[in-house]
Amino acid sequence: MYVKDQMSTNPYCISPKTSISKALEIMSTNDFHRLPVVNGNHELVGLITAGMISDKTPSKATSLSIYELNYLLSKTNVNEIMETDVKTIHPDALLEEAAVKMRTYDVGCLPVVEGKKVVGIITQNDIFTAFVDLLGYNREGTRYVINIKEDHIGILSDIARCFTDLSINITNLAVYNNIRGIEVVVIATGENSNKAKEHLLEKGYNVTDVLERG
Repeated sequence: MYVKDQMSTNPYCISPKTSISKALEIMSTNDFHRLPVVNGNHELVGLITAGMISDKTPSKATSLSIYELNYLLSKTNVNEIMETDVKTIHPDALLEEAAVKMRTYDVGCLPVVEGKKVVGIITQNDIFTAFVDLLGYNREGTRYVINIKEDHIGILSDIARCFTDLSINITNLAVYNNIRGIEVVVIATGENSNKAKEHLLEKGYNVTDVLERG
């Protein structure tokens, strides 16, 4: 899965001379939390977030009146507080790379660029959506968790054959390595789905959980 498969395309961008008050208005109206800042060639020059604005502007608890505060925000441009060392990603990068980069640099989003031009934006929520889809959580079917005592070549093929023998379709498959060892999670659909656990047990597999969804 690639970044381009999950990113939001043609994101709303603002210029460095956009006032902070205007940036806040855009965020509020569109339910955004961050905005890429671009120059006249649509090249990325910065990033502004609601958190930055909150951290770098006076709060309502200061001695400024609400009118003075609004005036200050309308006269201050985003280029005075925006982040200029912005972490980015290419649309053809793997989604895993985007996830690792967000975690490494503790950022909630990455502008997606080709050269320097912004073509999209990908957020933590986009990563979460891809993760849920990859595991098939919202799909109808039966979810099987199979604990593997000892890994060996051909084990996934063997497990798949257990479902094929019963004409059951596998829609999603994932492998976890955790403190319980190796766990294979399979989501499958078919008229004989209720027979899969018994068949897996007959083949010597330890089925630790079965959950019907639908």
